[in-house]
Amino acid sequence: MGSKNIDWTTLGFSYIKTDLRYVSHWREGAWDAGTLTEDNQVHISEGSTALHYGQQCFEGLKAYRCQDGSINLFRPDQNAARMQRSCDRLLMPHMPTEQFIDACVQVVRANEDFIPPYGSGGSLYLRPYLIGVGDNIGVRSAPEFLFSVFCIPVGAYFKGGLTPTNFVVSGYDRAAPNGTGAAKVGGNYAASLLPGYEAKQQNFGDCIYLDPETHTKIEEVGAANFFAIDRAGRFVTPKSPSILASITKYSLLHIAEHRLGMAVEEGDVYIDRLDEYSEAGACGTAAVITPIGGIQYNDTLHVFHSETEVGPVTRRLYDELCGIQYGDLEAPEGWIVKI
Repeated sequence: MGSKNIDWTTLGFSYIKTDLRYVSHWREGAWDAGTLTEDNQVHISEGSTALHYGQQCFEGLKAYRCQDGSINLFRPDQNAARMQRSCDRLLMPHMPTEQFIDACVQVVRANEDFIPPYGSGGSLYLRPYLIGVGDNIGVRSAPEFLFSVFCIPVGAYFKGGLTPTNFVVSGYDRAAPNGTGAAKVGGNYAASLLPGYEAKQQNFGDCIYLDPETHTKIEEVGAANFFAIDRAGRFVTPKSPSILASITKYSLLHIAEHRLGMAVEEGDVYIDRLDEYSEAGACGTAAVITPIGGIQYNDTLHVFHSETEVGPVTRRLYDELCGIQYGDLEAPEGWIVKI
């Protein structure tokens, strides 16, 4: 499917084969220089630890077409750093930050025709991943590793604009105490498939996960981080060793404090104190912000600002971050790699 055949107005969030992707191999203690390839199939040993023992991690970030035709890559150094932390947890070698960013830049340049035009609300989604490969069968770290970055054009997440969504508190745990919750590894997402499916069967957008130790505090919303605006106007977001550190969340924390002049706090968000908050949302790379209309806990649906209208602070946060990403607003120092 060539980029000329894409209808930018109907583009969703699904796999589209683009022209080139980056691949590098780690053998005998070092990464090679990497190369671009047309082949979108991964050829690995049947004994690869990624297949049997889940030794793999991944990232997600975006490139944006600006009004002047230039391209913004948003905070790739933060994705590189988070992947390195995931690698530490799974006993895998770091992909150096410089090579990580260079790989992303190469992929964006090689697939520039697939970047949705400015004003369409779309972007180029990049998926870096690092997996254990090579001939192996025992439970141990892999003898070799593969790092790759591919990309797909994606449309605006909200076709009708920002729309509040209701969520339900899950009885499942997303991660174990002292487990891999803070790492961006595939096993966390595999564990979320059944709870997410059950939530959608009940007509909720996804489920809310509570802390695995006490089941009293909100941790994540599906595959996204949670935030709320309390009745004093503070930006509040959970803090826990089993939460994945969302780059979008930390960007919003900075914007709330330094652009909107709000007080901010990372701390406990108790599920039985939802009435302390006037707005709430889920945040992540795909949607930036998903406004939360209400949360179903036990037999009660707690509604925040509205089930149909987006809260004013949530709207300002969304507009500010999107303005930075698309180059309409000045970015904080170091946030944008210009391609």
